[in-house]
Amino acid sequence: MKTRLSTVSLALAGVLSAASAIAAEPIKIGVVTPLTQTYAPIGQQVRWGLELATKEVNAAGGILGRKVELIFEDEEANPAVATQKAEKLFQVTKVDFLTGTVNSGSTLAVGQVAERNDRLIATTVSFSDAITGDKCSPNVFRVNARAGQQSAALAEWLNKEKPGASVFFLGPDYEMGRNTVAAFKAAVESRGMKTVGEIFAPLGNKDYSPFFGQMRAARPTVLYTSVAGNDTARFFTQLEEYGLRKNLLIVGASGTVTSQNMGALGAVAEGYVTGVGYSPEIDLPANKKFVTSFQAMAGAAPDLYGADSYGLIYFYKAAVEKAKSTDTAKVRTAMRGLKWMTPQGEKEMRAGDHQAIQDMYAVRVEGGKFRIVSKVAGTLAVGPDSCTRF
Repeated sequence: MKTRLSTVSLALAGVLSAASAIAAEPIKIGVVTPLTQTYAPIGQQVRWGLELATKEVNAAGGILGRKVELIFEDEEANPAVATQKAEKLFQVTKVDFLTGTVNSGSTLAVGQVAERNDRLIATTVSFSDAITGDKCSPNVFRVNARAGQQSAALAEWLNKEKPGASVFFLGPDYEMGRNTVAAFKAAVESRGMKTVGEIFAPLGNKDYSPFFGQMRAARPTVLYTSVAGNDTARFFTQLEEYGLRKNLLIVGASGTVTSQNMGALGAVAEGYVTGVGYSPEIDLPANKKFVTSFQAMAGAAPDLYGADSYGLIYFYKAAVEKAKSTDTAKVRTAMRGLKWMTPQGEKEMRAGDHQAIQDMYAVRVEGGKFRIVSKVAGTLAVGPDSCTRF
């Protein structure tokens, strides 16, 4: 009898030891983001935001008593590269969750990889409405504002400043560029403004002057653009060199002028207006604390990508703790309808399409800094749920 009890005790001890070992293993979060090429400055903000939040979470005991480990892969803002890196992280590294994609095409492609691997992903950057619209996925979430939300905030401000404006559009020729242009065009036309031209330039375009003749002929009062990364500096500088900025209000997507490229742009960015879900100027204690911590760690100010990436870690933490598990199905259910705190204030993950609902702002570059010029409530900016896949 004594021997039998000893055997049972040893077996139980072995089970407990194995369970303890599993609990002690870190929760692995894969980060597929551009660390090189055109969108590297955006990827850097993503990295800083994720690392700051992870540092804070781990210092407070982790998630369910487990530390969080970030594993980075360079996607180069290329969907083909992103899918290869995501497959590697799911199949070889065995990450529990994935984030970081910047290029909207990358997010859509990696979402399909996530479905095949029964894992969840969340973007903190991609704008395309399709991600939580007609190409929505049960395995994909978006914690940042989509193109339609940005457009709602910007168009509302523009309609008050320049009612009846004539708008010319220039975007990069891929998913994000076409979607942001379509979203803003719909927003301004619904408010009585007029479209006078539309161009899509190749991603990484070096010379925009061949498009300037069409722009001059259209005689717009407003130029909307969604070029981003290194393309912004080339486009804005060439607009200045060819004398096209005179008497022209330039507005655009939130990724066009950021804290990362504003210094390089200098005076050519002055007066630029965009719609965003984040500004360092947001007057909330949580945001002030975040800005101070971010600057101390990175030596640079946070932008919307850094803030949304920071908030993503707390979104995942809240979902896992609610689910009491990292199991995909349980975490997915926990994420739907979840409310969590971020530097921007409280966000809510809409259950029907996996789109975050948040207050939106129009901001203008003044003296080399973004200044808030108007605000739109999150419930008004988010627009209808058009996802029909789940």
